[in-house]
Amino acid sequence: MGRPEIVAARPDLAEVWTEADRNFPVRVTRSFWDRIDPSDPADPLARQVLPSPDELRGDDLDVADPVGDSRCSPLPWVVHKYPSRVLLLVTKRCHLTCRYCFRRDHRPGEHEDPSPEEWSAALDYARSSGAEEVILSGGDPLAVRDDRLLSAIDALRPSIPVIRIHTRAPITAPGRITPALVEALAARAPLWMVVHCNHVRELTPEVDRALASLVEAGVPVLNQSVLLRGVNDDAEQLALLCRALVRRRVFPYYLHHPDAVRGTAHLRLTLSEGRSIYADLRRKVSGIALPRYVIDPPDGSGKRDVG
Repeated sequence: MGRPEIVAARPDLAEVWTEADRNFPVRVTRSFWDRIDPSDPADPLARQVLPSPDELRGDDLDVADPVGDSRCSPLPWVVHKYPSRVLLLVTKRCHLTCRYCFRRDHRPGEHEDPSPEEWSAALDYARSSGAEEVILSGGDPLAVRDDRLLSAIDALRPSIPVIRIHTRAPITAPGRITPALVEALAARAPLWMVVHCNHVRELTPEVDRALASLVEAGVPVLNQSVLLRGVNDDAEQLALLCRALVRRRVFPYYLHHPDAVRGTAHLRLTLSEGRSIYADLRRKVSGIALPRYVIDPPDGSGKRDVG
């Protein structure tokens, strides 16, 4: 989506756009835009992707490296927090940029992809790490061509038994989930896909088709959500989402407490608020519909359950 159409729907964004886009690019897919009520600043989908004057204000609790990735990065494009798994950043590109993203340290065109030498070194590290799993992340790993994604998977085998793809593309750009891609991923089992959906309104018929094609091909799909003020900070809304995911054979895996990303104070909740919402959610959904509520602290120690 381009700036003129978005600003036409929300004239109040004209002044904030340039500075917000300079700090972190504003990108919205056509598919996601069609689900938004752009005239409503409180729309839970719009709050995730459209710039806000609030993100230009600093906060005392903001952290430059909110989950401690830099402390656990032995090589460029590699994060190794846990002995059993290694995370590889396939790219810094995304189809859509979430305003609360904890990886907002890049600019368009600046080292958005690893060099061939950097990528070769990253793959070598993962293969020799002794890890059971590799997580392909980003950016969004589905923002690269099929051949590059599949060659990465093939290069990791047989050293790495299990591969995960962490992507928001099935939700934000469901047309990316083509029959050819699904067939190629299914042929490379065991492979898991972890998607990212925060609100039940993100689940459109087009998204349903993308998710179903993966599940029916034998690719297990899990979901991660981020607890965000004005988006899903309500147990009933979260319950609607979790139930809808389970009906689609997608397991609600994690509910992340919001990270202390710079410029996101207006989207964050306190731990006390989060615990109260989660306690209410536990009473509303079954065990298979209840995600783990976790926090990823800036010391790089990794995810831990909240309370």
